Amino acid sequence: MTERRAIIIDTDPGQDDALAILLALASPEFDVLGITAVAGNVPLPLTQTNVRKVCELAGRTDVRVFAGASRPLVRDLVTAEYVHGKTGLDGPELSEPVMELQAQHGVDFIVETVRERASGEVTLCTLGPLTNIALALNRAPDIAPKIREIVMMGGGFFEGGNTTPAAEFNIYVDPHAAAALFHSGVPIVMIPLDCTHKALTTRARIDAMRAKGTKVTDAAAALIDFFERFDEDKYGTDGGPLHDPCVIAWLLRPDLFSGRDCNVEIEIGSELTMGMTVVDWWGVTDRPKNAHVIRDIDSDGFFALLTDRIARL
Repeated sequence: MTERRAIIIDTDPGQDDALAILLALASPEFDVLGITAVAGNVPLPLTQTNVRKVCELAGRTDVRVFAGASRPLVRDLVTAEYVHGKTGLDGPELSEPVMELQAQHGVDFIVETVRERASGEVTLCTLGPLTNIALALNRAPDIAPKIREIVMMGGGFFEGGNTTPAAEFNIYVDPHAAAALFHSGVPIVMIPLDCTHKALTTRARIDAMRAKGTKVTDAAAALIDFFERFDEDKYGTDGGPLHDPCVIAWLLRPDLFSGRDCNVEIEIGSELTMGMTVVDWWGVTDRPKNAHVIRDIDSDGFFALLTDRIARL
């Protein structure tokens, strides 16, 4: 087997975050160095609790979990209980976690870990607002050239936004953090709504997950059942988009995805378009390309991978 890829997952669970974490923990290709929680879908006390709930569901109490930023860099926190429920993980009954939260702050953990590791060794997988990453880069600019890449779920271009007409939730919550990231020089893979809106949790796909018959697949199916109802009503589709697991799936199977290198700028000046990801897909400016932007996904292959891996836990 090839050497395992060292990753840090930065997340704000969220049902789709939970499935992304499960996919990572079920995949021997990864060495999960730690998971950092950020305020986003729900406030930080809930997101850090939810990370530990998911680790315990996966039987992975060995994974270190850290609490990071409790609010965005500049703006007030916006949350999404209307999508994820009051706990952020509404759906299955998940018991309160027993495993401890690490005492170290998540941002300090990111800085220390990237500094300690060889250059180009650590990949950051971001599933929520980018506050922790921006704080780490601001505090320790020396880590930027050492990060292998940042694979992030966030943004939208042809698809527009899902929180405002212009902005996707993760970017909208902390647009200043996103702007810092895209100007950091760190290689970025951006997985926007244009990709994730093609990864729909259809009834057949949820049934295939449930048919595996394990405790974890039952919980995963229950998470999806709760999560998708909002997007089904909103978009009129069979199933809702499963955003965050695309980050982990891209690392496992990049052949399931396609995109191109683009310039991406983040709007932080206008309230009307605050948090918009301005993607120069057609190369109409001479701004330097700073992200590999994913637009398409083999959704059948993606769900087969997700289901097969989670069934192993």
